[in-house]
Amino acid sequence: MHKTNLRRAIDPRHAKTMSSAELRAEFMIEDLFKDDEVNLTYTQYDRMIVGGAKPKSGPLAIDAVDQTGTPSWLDRREAVFVNLGTGGTVEAGGETYSLGRCDMLYLGMGTGVVTLSGEDAYFYIISAPAHRAISAQLVTIDDARQVPLGSRDTCNERVIYQFVHPEGIESCQIVMGMTKLAPGSIWNTMPAHVHERRSEAYIYIDLPEDQNVVHLMGEPDETRHMIVRNEQAVLSPPWSIHSGAGTAAYSFIWAMAGDNMAFTDMDMVAMEDLR
Repeated sequence: MHKTNLRRAIDPRHAKTMSSAELRAEFMIEDLFKDDEVNLTYTQYDRMIVGGAKPKSGPLAIDAVDQTGTPSWLDRREAVFVNLGTGGTVEAGGETYSLGRCDMLYLGMGTGVVTLSGEDAYFYIISAPAHRAISAQLVTIDDARQVPLGSRDTCNERVIYQFVHPEGIESCQIVMGMTKLAPGSIWNTMPAHVHERRSEAYIYIDLPEDQNVVHLMGEPDETRHMIVRNEQAVLSPPWSIHSGAGTAAYSFIWAMAGDNMAFTDMDMVAMEDLR
């Protein structure tokens, strides 16, 4: 089964008036992974697609997606697939790729039908418009570029795993990776930042089922929060900070699309300017 939802862009003046339920309805994706379903959310934030697929009983194929307006969804798009389970395979462009947990597969424009398989696999999906065809590439978590950051003193000791970036997997506009917090650390992306030139999506993973993340969003001087649980995703508009503190250590996969691919292109927010 294949489902696609549409999320329209929200102005920050509107967002600051929203209740918790309204914020969740616009900026959270709570049920990404359902047995034998492909669930996609087409957003108007840089036309990103954020989705999940769980081929529990047999292969799941993704081809036509009405919101893209093309015969096949990757006719004018690129995509990245992340296996959050085990023993997953992706068939695309006449090739079959095997993905272990947290391995990432890039597929370029014009790939055609994508088929996902694996009884114990489930896939996180990011897609964005593309302007040229780029060859498929698979990078395992062991081969990803690792950047240690933070410290125990500020409760944000972490390692950033960079997969899709200018020195790694080539893409048209997707920049994507994973951040893993050390035991005892809870904060991500603090001090906070915004980037008006790019939109972003998070999915929180490796979080114990009885624990939560308090995800912060909103303009720096008008912040809001949402309670996020394991394997739930959050959409982050260009005008919003995107940060979180967990009740236990966790990991999260971040993905960006927009004007450029410079990981450091961000407008930092001083701690004293947060409200």
